[in-house]
Amino acid sequence: MNEQSRNTRYFFLFISPWLVGFSVFILGPIISSIYLSFTKYSISDPPRWVGLDNYAVIFKGWEPSFYNSVEVTIAYSVLAVPLGVSVALFAALMLNVPKIKGMSYYRTIFFLPSLLPAVATTITWAFVFNPKYGYLNAVYTALLGGDGPDWFMQHTLGCLIMIAVWGFGNTMMIFLAGLQEVPKSLVEAATVDGANAWQRFWHVTVPAIFPVLFFNIVVGIIGSFQVFTQAFVFRSIGGAQINEKAVFFYVLNIYENAFQYGRFGLACALAWILMVAILMMTLVQFYLKKRWAPDGE
Repeated sequence: MNEQSRNTRYFFLFISPWLVGFSVFILGPIISSIYLSFTKYSISDPPRWVGLDNYAVIFKGWEPSFYNSVEVTIAYSVLAVPLGVSVALFAALMLNVPKIKGMSYYRTIFFLPSLLPAVATTITWAFVFNPKYGYLNAVYTALLGGDGPDWFMQHTLGCLIMIAVWGFGNTMMIFLAGLQEVPKSLVEAATVDGANAWQRFWHVTVPAIFPVLFFNIVVGIIGSFQVFTQAFVFRSIGGAQINEKAVFFYVLNIYENAFQYGRFGLACALAWILMVAILMMTLVQFYLKKRWAPDGE
């Protein structure tokens, strides 16, 4: 056996645990879910092939919750992603100011919320928004008098958007890394030419960090279409006080069809529709990138 063959055998030997894990826990479920999306399947009964019936049920409106979940998810994505990216970029710009004492501590404080578990974060904010004994309405009453709004029922989606924006730490750190790579010579040259702060930001900083900006937008949109934990916990805590339609996200719809109603075949079909939708949106964004990217990108 020559040395190349021996190295190849060692290579596959060392990565075999990963290969086994990938095959059993990732590739296997992917293939199974594709097959199950064309079947009628519940835990108690074996899969029965129904072809495209699950997809027909979804797109022909026989599953009315589908379009409601799509509407809620799109509304959340349209509002939460631009707001979250903007807040993260603004925070990164503020934390990129040089020669400020204690800047590393400020960066840590702003980043910490993103490290908290989603369940704990949502429970904490649920207490803040609670219309009866929440901190937000307590401040509202102290400042303005009278009873505060019913946040759970009237502004449910807005509450979830606020929770999402509050955890902007990861996006902020990515922006911060990009800002620190902006050539100082370009900023200094723009300053010498008489450019004000906004002109330096728009004509120097944005083109320099455009790949980072594009990455955060793409990742943010993908993440917004997979929201589950916050909506599930928020609805569980709020109970009858929650506007059910406002928290009925697409992934929550998949969960209910699978584990509440036992319609695993339909849930798999919903999951693959989501995967295709995310893939198409990502491809469209990469195509449009050529149109709205700064010159040179």
